[in-house]
Amino acid sequence: MSDASLEPPLQSFSMARRIAAEGLGTALLLAVVIGSGVMGERLAGGNVALALLGNTLATGAALVVLITIFGPLSGAHFNPAVTLVFACRRELPWPIAAAYVAVQMAGAVAGVWVAHAMFALPILEVSTKLRDGPAQGFSEFVATFGLIGTILGSLRFEPQFTPVAVGLYITAAYWFTASTSFANPAVTLARSLSDTFAGIAPTSAPLFIAAQLAGAAVAMAVFGWLLKGEPSR
Repeated sequence: MSDASLEPPLQSFSMARRIAAEGLGTALLLAVVIGSGVMGERLAGGNVALALLGNTLATGAALVVLITIFGPLSGAHFNPAVTLVFACRRELPWPIAAAYVAVQMAGAVAGVWVAHAMFALPILEVSTKLRDGPAQGFSEFVATFGLIGTILGSLRFEPQFTPVAVGLYITAAYWFTASTSFANPAVTLARSLSDTFAGIAPTSAPLFIAAQLAGAAVAMAVFGWLLKGEPSR
């Protein structure tokens, strides 16, 4: 799941604030993902489509808000795949990228625990929801490819639209991918620690994470070429 960068003037904020913003933003995102999944399932009366719709709308809306708020602080990646793309493009120093990934992982797990606490669930859980098979892996490849394309394209042409673009893309990807578009290694890891509607069994997580990283790498290459302007003559 996801996450973007507004590429703001980050120099105006200290490194501690930038790292804290990435951790806090990722935690809030996971609290939304897990919490809305629990609420949707409880209120849907067994209608899985209705539960997924509630989960989808809450996640897409939250992304718009979180990226708008945290973008000027840290870039609002909330996603190791996004951070690694910017590091590979030399738009983010590798030491900062490593710190971002670490706090994204920690923040994602903390967000799951917050959601569990809000709904009176056991804080520590392990998901039993299997999401296996080549189709699931390919879905995560496509979902992450599209997410990176959305971020790079919106930053290239309409930077201020990035929060909305990412929120809309994830909202759509929940429904057009068989995996419901995790598109985020930190989200995948954290969701393996929640035996709820949005969970994923730990044995299914490695396939998702590998596909997400592959999708991000291919998207970086494809959109790096596609969005590169021709020199003026």
